[in-house]
Order: sequence, then structure tokens, then C-alpha cells
Amino acid sequence: MTRPSSRRVFLQSTAVTAAALHAPAVLRAEKVAADRPIIGQGAYRYQCIHDWLSPPSGEAWGDTHGVDVDSQGRIYVCNTIHPSSQNDHAVAVYDPDGKLITSWGSEFKGGAHGLDLRTEPDGEFIYHCDVRRNLIIKTDLAGEHVWVKAREPLADVYQRTDAAGKQIKFKPTNVAFAPNGDFYVGDGYGSSYILQYNRAGEFVRLIGTPGSEAGQFRCPHGLWVDARDADHPMLAVADRSNHRIQYMTLDGQHIKFITDHMRRPCDFDIHGDLMVVPDLDAVVTILDKDNQVVAQLGDGKGASAKRSSPRDQMIPGKFIHPHDATFLPNGDILVAEWVPIGRLTLLRKVS
Repeated sequence: MTRPSSRRVFLQSTAVTAAALHAPAVLRAEKVAADRPIIGQGAYRYQCIHDWLSPPSGEAWGDTHGVDVDSQGRIYVCNTIHPSSQNDHAVAVYDPDGKLITSWGSEFKGGAHGLDLRTEPDGEFIYHCDVRRNLIIKTDLAGEHVWVKAREPLADVYQRTDAAGKQIKFKPTNVAFAPNGDFYVGDGYGSSYILQYNRAGEFVRLIGTPGSEAGQFRCPHGLWVDARDADHPMLAVADRSNHRIQYMTLDGQHIKFITDHMRRPCDFDIHGDLMVVPDLDAVVTILDKDNQVVAQLGDGKGASAKRSSPRDQMIPGKFIHPHDATFLPNGDILVAEWVPIGRLTLLRKVS
């Protein structure tokens, strides 16, 4: 993570070194256990290992909403905490091999949603979106607060009321980072606007309006600054309820839509030329540098168990509700699902 805009760009530049340290095993499909099937096609084939990460001792996961990786390959998972849990640490941290290191974040119980990491000049930080308390919270990697942001007083939309006379809702879902240090917050469960801030956390502008036309959003759930074309970085928006990805300039002007094979896209991650899109409608999609679909993984639409199903009814190799996904340094993919008993699935690249 050498560029100050995002830890995931670090993964692109260090993929060769990391792959040598944590290279995926060469797998033969005919020898793979039935509960760890091979999914995908062609050059995009993965062994599907559900429940690769386990919750801390004494904890029962709620919805596993967010997953990300720091510059050392440590994995961060946030969840809402199941009512049966004996502790309430909403953030768990694992080493690159999936072994639990620590857990923390009782304050995020019931609200842990977006979890996005960035390397800045003075260290690595996590930007959390809490959908219970309706806050954006910046912490260090141990969970110590740097700042907290609530409803933005300088954004005039939040001073208005809706047709029923109620104050416009603010419920942020995810954060993305620009090369110049700016960051963007998707108010996915609230107003459907995007808020832009500068590196110092000062409000810059609102982007978009609610709706379905160009430059409008219906649940801008996940965001990513797509810098695969380094000369023309763009803001990619998982415009979930409009069933599309919408690309914007970094100052908020509409560029284009990606609609092919998009159902309810939730978020993004990029590794080299590839973009992974966890889609709430039971599939994980991979796009190439031209945003052409090259693989759809674990498509469980019409076949997978329901969100509330117990573990033994979840079908191996089929997703239910992918909510977030991240590339690991070696090109494997880790998927977090919106199911009330949580599920973290490793997609291990087959060589």
C-alpha cells in the first residue's frame, strides 16, 4: 500500500511478492471434497471454502458486512453480533493464514457495516460506517478513535424534510479514497447522495441526487476509485437499487453505466486489471480492465438456501447474499455475506 489513497492499491503493486509467500496450492478438481467445490470457469476457477474464518471464542457472528486487508496482509472483518453471542467484539482481526489475532469494537455492535482501510502519511486507518448510530468513524488499526462524523451540517439536503415532514435520513454505508487524499461516503441507506470530503475531513460537496437517471442513485451502497487507467481515475458507484454500476468523475459528473450481469452490486475491490463485485443477489462477479464480465462465481440465485437458513441447509459452492469482498495479496478472494449467522468464504485460486 504505497500510494496514500488506498490500501488495496498496495495489493496491486505487491502481488508478486505476496504470492510467493502465500501462493495458492495447485488443486485438482477430481480430488476436491464435495464441501469445497471448484467454481468458475477458464482462467477464473476457485476452490470455494465456506467458513474459512471463524468468529472469536465465545462469539456468534451476526451479519458479516465488511472485510478488508491491511498492508501486512492482516484481515479485518466486521459484523453486527448475533443475539446469542457471549461477547460483542464487532471487529475481528486475522493473520494472512486466517488465524485470529485479536478482536475489538463493542461500540459497533448492531451497526458495523462499511469497513475500509487506507494508508496515510501518518499510518494506516480504518473508516467505519455504523448504520445503527448513523456515523462515520475513523480509527487506527487497534480501534482508537481519530474522529467521528455524523449528519453533515454543511450539506443542505440534511436540513430539509421529506414529503411526510420528516428530516432527510443519514445512514452511511461505505467509503472510497481518491489519489489526492479526498474520500467519498455513500449515504446508501439514507438520502442516496454521496458526500465528498478532503484529506482533512472537511466537507467538499454532495454528489448526485436520488433517482434512476444519469447522475442519480438509488442506494449508492459501495464506492471505489477505479484507477486501473492511472491517467483517468473514476469514482465507481455500486448503485444497488438501480441494478448497475455508475461511473462518475472525481468531482461528481456522470460518465457511464455498467449494467451487464449486474443484479444488486454491493461493493468493489481491484487487483491488477481485475475488479470483483459482490452482488447481493447471490453471486460474485469478476470484471476485466474493460469492465467485461469474465466470471460469475457461486451463482445461487434460485438454488441457494435462504438468508435465514441454518448452516446445514447452505449449499456448498453457492452464495446467498454476498455483501463485501476483498482480494488477498495472492489473488484469492474473501467474501463476506449478509446472513444473520455470518459467513466468510475463501475463493482460493486454482492453478
